[in-house]
Parts: sequence; structure tokens; C-alpha cells
Amino acid sequence: MAETKTKKNVFKKIGSFFRSCIGEIKKITWPTASTTTKNFGVVLVVIIVAGLFIYGLDRGLYALLNLVMTTGVK
Repeated sequence: MAETKTKKNVFKKIGSFFRSCIGEIKKITWPTASTTTKNFGVVLVVIIVAGLFIYGLDRGLYALLNLVMTTGVK
């Protein structure tokens, strides 16, 4: 005999999905306040250093372009 497969009710599927979501959320290990503060400090320093590097590179390339452009003009 052929077995008939029964479909789950759509509301049971939705309920199962949310139950599994709650189970996964319970497994999360949240960082402490001190860890978050340290990470924020590191990110802030990296952003400042990268910004200064890009600013210096921009100024240097602009000065080099200005030097090349004004050399040929009399």
C-alpha cells in the first residue's frame, strides 16, 4: 500500500518556526559591558587612524598633481 503524506498545518509550521527561533536566541552568549567598551575603543581608534591615513594620502596626491600641473605652465 502506498503511504499518504500529510501536510502540516501552516499555523503549526509558524509556531514551530518561532519555537526554534526562541531556542536559538537562548543559546546566544552576549558580551559583557567591559568587552563592549573595549571593542568600541578599538573600533574608534581604527577609524581615526584610517581617516588620518586617507586624509594624508589625499593631501599628498593633490600636492603631487598640483606640482605636475603647474610645472608645464609659464
